[in-house]
This record gives sequence, C-alpha cells and structure tokens, in this order.
Amino acid sequence: MNRQQEYVLRTLEGRDRRFVGLWFADVVGPLISVAVGPAELEGAFGEGIGFDGSAIEGFSRVSEADTVAKPDPSTFQVLPWAHADGGQHSARIFCDIFNPDGSPSWADPRHVLRRQLNKAADLGFSCYVHPEIEFFLFKDLDTDGAEPVPTDNGGYFDQAVHDTAPHFRRHAIEALEAMGISVEFSHHEGAPGQQEIDLRYADALSMADNIMTFRYVVKEVAMNKEVALEQGLYASFMPKPLRDHPGSAMHTHMSLFEGDTNAFHDPDDEYQMSATAKSFVAGILRHAPEFSAVTNQWVNSYKRLIGGGEAPTAATWGRANRSALVRVPMYTPNKASSRRIEVRSPDSACNPYLAYAVMFAAGIKGVQEGYELPPESEDDVWTMSRQERRAMGYTDLPGSLEQALDAMEESELVADALGEHVFEFFLRNKRREWREYRNDVTPYELRNYLSL
Repeated sequence: MNRQQEYVLRTLEGRDRRFVGLWFADVVGPLISVAVGPAELEGAFGEGIGFDGSAIEGFSRVSEADTVAKPDPSTFQVLPWAHADGGQHSARIFCDIFNPDGSPSWADPRHVLRRQLNKAADLGFSCYVHPEIEFFLFKDLDTDGAEPVPTDNGGYFDQAVHDTAPHFRRHAIEALEAMGISVEFSHHEGAPGQQEIDLRYADALSMADNIMTFRYVVKEVAMNKEVALEQGLYASFMPKPLRDHPGSAMHTHMSLFEGDTNAFHDPDDEYQMSATAKSFVAGILRHAPEFSAVTNQWVNSYKRLIGGGEAPTAATWGRANRSALVRVPMYTPNKASSRRIEVRSPDSACNPYLAYAVMFAAGIKGVQEGYELPPESEDDVWTMSRQERRAMGYTDLPGSLEQALDAMEESELVADALGEHVFEFFLRNKRREWREYRNDVTPYELRNYLSL
C-alpha cells in the first residue's frame, strides 16, 4: 500500500466517515458513483470494485459486461456538508476504469484524456487549463414546458440584485475551496439568474475532475434551503435555457509548459506569442468544426452558437475580439507565465475529459505539423453574414448537432483522440439524440402552424 492510500484510510478512520463515493463519468458525461464503507476501500485500492459495465452509457456490451473501478487515492476529498444520517460527512474519490485482465478500459473518459496528455508529455509538454464556468439559477425546475424563471434580473457584474445570487456563490465557493478546489473569480453573468465561477488553473486531468465535482457541488448547494434562501432553487448547466438571453459557456484558457517555462510565451513577438502558441491556435481553428460535437454535445448547444451573446460562429482568432473562437488575453502582456489562449466555444454541459482531449489533440497537431496561423480577425464576426465570413476566408462552425456529427465522423484527429470505442459510441448516441429531436413537435411549431 502506498502513502496516498494510507493517508486516505487514516483520514477516514480519524474522522469517522460513514461511506466513500467512488466517482467516474460515462461517455456522455454524467457523474456515476457507487458508495463503499471505509472497510471495503483498502481492498478496492488493490483489486478494484467490480460492476456491470453494460449498464453504464457507452462502457461495454452485455457479453463483455464485467468492469472494474479502481479508486485513484490522489483525488480523495471529504465532501463539505453533513448528511441526515447522524451528521457524518461523506468523501469522494475518482476512479479509473479497467477490464478484468487489468488493461485500461477504452471507454473510460479519464483514460481518454490521460492518453492525450501522455502524448503531449512525450513531446515535452504539460497541459494546463483554467475554465470560466457559467450556469443559471432558477426558482424551480417544474416549468411544465414553459421557460424557467430566473432567480433575479441582474446583469454582468451586478451585485445589487436579490440576495440569492451572491449568497449562493459565496457558499458554493466555500464548499469548493474546502475540497481543495481553488476559485479565482466569481460574479453575476450577463443574463438574468446567470452566474460565473472561474477555477484557478491546474493540469488538465485534475481540472476535468474538478469540473465534475464543481457541477455536483453547485447542484447540492442549490438544493440546500439554508443557502438558497427560498424553496425550489435549481442550478442548471443547460447551454441555452432562455430564448432571449445568452447561454452558458465554459470559456477555457489553455497553455503548454515545458518544465517551468511557458511554451506559449515569446517576449520578442508583437503578440508575445511563441511559434508553438501560434501553431497551437492554428490547430484549434483548423479542427474546431471536427471537435465541436464533443465540446458542444447537445441539440440545445447550437441554440447558443447562433451569433451574439459572446458565442463564436466561425473559426477565427483575435486579441480583444470576444466574437472570435480563440481569444488571446492581454491582461498581463509582460508576464510570461500568463501567456495563454482562450477557446470560447465549449459549453458547461460537455464531458470535460473528452472535450479537453480533443482540444489538446487539435492544438498539438498544429504544433507537430507546423500549422500557419491565419491573420487576426478584427471584425465583429457576430454581425457578418455567411457570405461576408466566407469572403474573409473564415470557416463557419457547425450550426446544428447534425452538422457537427457529420464533421466529426470524417475526422481522423477526433477518432484518434477518443479511441475507436468512444468515437463510435459517441456518434451512435448523438445520432439517436438528433433523430429524437427531429421527431419532436415543438411549442414553436404548434404556435405557428397549428392553424394552417
């Protein structure tokens, strides 16, 4: 038994924890968990916990159902709230998924991301990210098909709104930081009821774990009546819940480091961007249509990506241009460690493991192949017509889930980044979602066509 495993077991014993949640994600992204008592955890570290993989979205076929979850002790954290079973806190550990023969499961999203990070490491790079996670607070979920009601009418950076929003963010941040998840900023976003909490940068695998934890914590805090200040508060990561307001993004800042040196920084360049950074951005731009189905995986995701609302519509880049797909922040131009890029297309309902895998795959492909960075966009891309964008040489991002899946299906890069199993399952799952959406008769159609 290694030191990390011993620390987990001692902590559980010393604090009298009743149970531990073993967490992992399925291919689409929802959090999956199984609870074990501390007495069972020592065996789980060695042999894992067996479960029926065929019952988990995208894991295995019925004929190959036996699957093993092994907890990663480095991810152990005590959850920062009491439960009704005597006031004892629970804890969580993320798991890696294996086949019975001990080989990593190709269906495990953590394994997908780890494979991509190992490829980057072979080139001498460490991959870091810093996400800005947006979500909505609504008064309740029981809307019966009607548009949900936000908790407030606040706007960007608005503090003088109903007490619920700042009170909620404070408690959510306290819970996250109690688990060792550092928060950099928080504020009210542009739409009524819309919030943003930004996590401090970390390596990509740790951050993907943190995002899964973040979504769980935010929903738990929202359901806490003492925090919510009113009954029925509900947190939603739906990409576009309100028709006339911006959707929820997960703008992701990305950088590559070589040891302690930021590989994206060049003090002698006019943009202070190294050749590595420029080729990385070029890779993101070239392959963005191919990976959009992963970073924006829901039918509803494309209601956000229609222009305006700070959501990109074309594969462009710029420094201060928030209509571009990739922005190069210039807040601290002379600080080498801060040189990074910001990819603005992902939404906060993606599977973070898969999203980071394909985004780093695209950027690193650009570095390996020496992609040339196109000219910077200084235009307001949101207000341009399709013809104007084409005349400027801009490639449109997919306008629907179907278009995104068509682009993904032809992509060797995405197939290689995800692996054959996840690639094929993801396509089948999302094609089914698109068919179900096309079969649905929406309130819009009934309002406009029922009288025909």
